Amino acid sequence: MPRMELSRIGVTMAGAGGDPSRPARVQLNDAYVRAVERGGGLPILIAPGAPEAVIAGYLDLIGGLVLTGGGDIDPACYGEAPHATVAGVSQARDAMELAVVRGALARGLPVLAICRGMQLLNVALGGSLIQHIPAAFVGSQHQQEEPRDAVTHDVRLTAGSLVARVCGAAAFPVNSMHHQALGRVGDGLAVTGHALDGVVEACEMPGRPVLGVQWHPEELAARPESTRLFEWIAAEALSRSR
Repeated sequence: MPRMELSRIGVTMAGAGGDPSRPARVQLNDAYVRAVERGGGLPILIAPGAPEAVIAGYLDLIGGLVLTGGGDIDPACYGEAPHATVAGVSQARDAMELAVVRGALARGLPVLAICRGMQLLNVALGGSLIQHIPAAFVGSQHQQEEPRDAVTHDVRLTAGSLVARVCGAAAFPVNSMHHQALGRVGDGLAVTGHALDGVVEACEMPGRPVLGVQWHPEELAARPESTRLFEWIAAEALSRSR
């Protein structure tokens, strides 16, 4: 039986812990790894703290990049003071992911940016963030209390956009686990999806294999609109390695 050819997909990780009595650790939700695998990818995990030469080595190795979710980005990265609700900041992670995504974009690699990852992509391109959605969209709530694989609101995607073509639909329900959102849009990015309350839910770089989604498709294995995103990046990465 012939072995299936897998796309090498870089997947960014977070730091973990903070307990000085325990060794430093890194972490990643298992759902990202399994979603990349189901899509046809071989996950290559990239941890905070990697030096410049190591990041360059990762970029030479991978065919595509998944920027994952997690804590808030340091507002200093986009020239602002922090809102009182900003939490989970890791300057080591910010530095690693900014370097990795800028390197991936310079190489023309496909990028799938998820939740914090979409926000990081926007910041890397000179954009800013709404630091707390309820302060800007009165009454809006994007931090669901249901299980992570439950859907909580609809998204509407721009007809004909790359994200709509990849997902195979222009409107569908998604999960929602974020309190921040895109503000000023970064250079070269186009907003191609919104929630019904106006919060940005998707973006892309026209003419390039770069997508950002604000929901968590890795948690929605039963929903084809979300699983297709991982199939897309694996296929894009494989096509560039041949």
